[in-house]
Amino acid sequence: MKASELRAKDVAALEKEVTDLLKAHFGLRMQKGTQQLGNTAQLGMTRRDIARAKTILAEKKKGAAK
Repeated sequence: MKASELRAKDVAALEKEVTDLLKAHFGLRMQKGTQQLGNTAQLGMTRRDIARAKTILAEKKKGAAK
């Protein structure tokens, strides 16, 4: 997901996006553990998406606090 798409969302939608990404990352880790994951690069992409979403969420919360 691109940062511009995330910036268009509000705080509640970003929090939901983070939880969805965390669940997806957990599922990928379980697939890797059971050796069912074919594309291991998905783990890194999901982890970066989580970090991107959390960063934008923190920016929005900080901006709302001012």
